[in-house]
Amino acid sequence: MSNKLFYLISTVFLSFNVVAQDANFKNYTQKIGGSPQVYDMVAIPGGEFMMGSPASEKGHKADEGPQHKVKIEPFWMGKHEVIWDIYDLYTFKNMEKEMAARHPDTEKSVQKTDASTRPSPPYVDMSFGMGRAGYPAINMTQYAAIHFCKWLYEKTGVFYRLPTEAEWEYACRAGSKTAYSFGDDAAKLDEYAWHRKNSDAAYKKIGQKKPNAYGLHDMHGNVMEWTLDQYIPDYYSKKPAGEAYALVTELYPTAVRGGSWDDEPADLRSAARTPSKPEWKILDPQLPKSEWWMTSASFVGFRLVRPVKTPSAEEIKAYYSPKLIEDY
Repeated sequence: MSNKLFYLISTVFLSFNVVAQDANFKNYTQKIGGSPQVYDMVAIPGGEFMMGSPASEKGHKADEGPQHKVKIEPFWMGKHEVIWDIYDLYTFKNMEKEMAARHPDTEKSVQKTDASTRPSPPYVDMSFGMGRAGYPAINMTQYAAIHFCKWLYEKTGVFYRLPTEAEWEYACRAGSKTAYSFGDDAAKLDEYAWHRKNSDAAYKKIGQKKPNAYGLHDMHGNVMEWTLDQYIPDYYSKKPAGEAYALVTELYPTAVRGGSWDDEPADLRSAARTPSKPEWKILDPQLPKSEWWMTSASFVGFRLVRPVKTPSAEEIKAYYSPKLIEDY
């Protein structure tokens, strides 16, 4: 066989593998075993983008600069924020077992999570009467959100985690270079987001507003979303080349994205960053403060991502081992 022919066969074979691999990279629905609940995942193609905002952008803040180029590997991201219907299965072990009893075909998933680390039972309804079924889960700490990801991994065998700040902004922008994923005109925000001026002082059921170009709902507004990162105001100017995210080494602040139903339009911009605050737990009467709940953060929730390349067992363990500081 000539070298030329061998090269041609090899090229066709490799191209076929790439196409076959790409064919599997598509939107899918994750079933939550032992329940009727599902979680829709959207395929986000990899690429490069300019993270942050220019000083000329209306609402720009110093922590959004300097803009810098970031390369993102392909990943899946939740179409919606995680809702109470799913989060409660994690929070309340008895509820998970009772639900599974009505779905015996998937009851084995409960056996996998029998020893899962779970939140301390909240002493009040953490939705504070604003709505539960179909509404985003709120008031959990970043620590709790990470342990939810671990529970879901134990239940499904699929690795899920919180997004990095870079992944979150990349997915929010969906290829845009404007203040919002839909452009610079804040007058159109009502079509895409719940914010202080249209929310009637409460969060809303997921998916009622238009999605961005990737098909993700509520990236702007409704509830802010936890990321994996430590919030560092000048991180963009100091970030080491190749570093994926700012590892959390201190309790406060960590990075939250997207703005909420209680925020002004400028806080919902794609590049806007929010640091977590101790005041979000100020109503918690427990001593020490609970590491699971933030009773004054009814504007904070989360959504999941799944990288195309599954991390090693050691890397997964590291993702699921957030720094737990006494008096969280």
